[in-house]
Amino acid sequence: MSQGNSFQAPERRPRFSLLRPLAGIALLGIALFPAAFIGGAEPPAGASAPLPAEAASGVPIAPGAKLQRLAGGFAFTEGPAADASGNVYFTDQPKDRIWIWTTDGKLKLFRDKTGRANGLYFDNAGALLACSDENNELWRFDVKTGTHEVLTGGFDGKNFNGPNDLWIHPNGGIYFTDPLYERDYWKSRHPLRKDGEQVYYLLPGEKVCRVATAAIRFKKPNGIIGSLDGKRLYVSDIGAGKIYVHELAPDGSLLSQRLFAKAVADGMTLDSEENLYLAGKKGVTVFNRNGVLLGVIAVKEPWTANVCFGGKDGKTLFITASGALYSIEMKTTRNTPGR
Repeated sequence: MSQGNSFQAPERRPRFSLLRPLAGIALLGIALFPAAFIGGAEPPAGASAPLPAEAASGVPIAPGAKLQRLAGGFAFTEGPAADASGNVYFTDQPKDRIWIWTTDGKLKLFRDKTGRANGLYFDNAGALLACSDENNELWRFDVKTGTHEVLTGGFDGKNFNGPNDLWIHPNGGIYFTDPLYERDYWKSRHPLRKDGEQVYYLLPGEKVCRVATAAIRFKKPNGIIGSLDGKRLYVSDIGAGKIYVHELAPDGSLLSQRLFAKAVADGMTLDSEENLYLAGKKGVTVFNRNGVLLGVIAVKEPWTANVCFGGKDGKTLFITASGALYSIEMKTTRNTPGR
């Protein structure tokens, strides 16, 4: 962990207490409003579609729970992932830092100089993996020392476009999305790979990856998450404004692609009921496992980037949105040990 750089810590907001309200904390009401599409500032804007009122009442929020703003003052938060104890690691990509929100409500710097880490995920051994797109690489951090190794930096002799988000299969294989977003910190322009913007699969224990499938094409794959049993892979194609679900073959290939929902979404996660949580312009949109819209957790920020479950009991939904970190208590719990 680098300690040499001076920095101004973002504001930290304490946890809410029913016994003693603390000054400065923001409690925001949950607006469960119907929306079939989510739009964004950077991604293409989506269109709203009216739904029956009862369709917006099924998000499994804990009774009486309110959206809580935990910390702010970041440039842009992304990539939340919880370790085995429920501590949530998240990135501030423009500042090149990874932060930790601990289970006892403290904000800590994990390290700076992260390779411009974006999406995060914990592997089966407790190491933190990061899509670090400064040099278009996939990194693995030792959380005890803060040191890292590069798992992969390209495919077929060419650099990646820019690894964005990842999911680790129960067998240890790593799926990650590789859209092209031109970064102002890149030293030179990155041409689009000839094979386009893809989902890649890194074989368990290997440093050689391959396209998850050559038969399935994406416009701009972004968020990614898989089911607990390792049989299904969800991908947000933010360029197409669609969420797809894929059946997975034993060798890691994508067997099929099925439209799950029409939504312009960024990062995503699943809960213990396999409800799918999608981050986007209006907040967090929630669908059940059959693709039925349950509702939206409204977040009053320009863009909601990503979500994960964490906390001591795994029932807290953490939300990275623009320059802040939010949370809300849920009835359901985390789906996977890595996020």
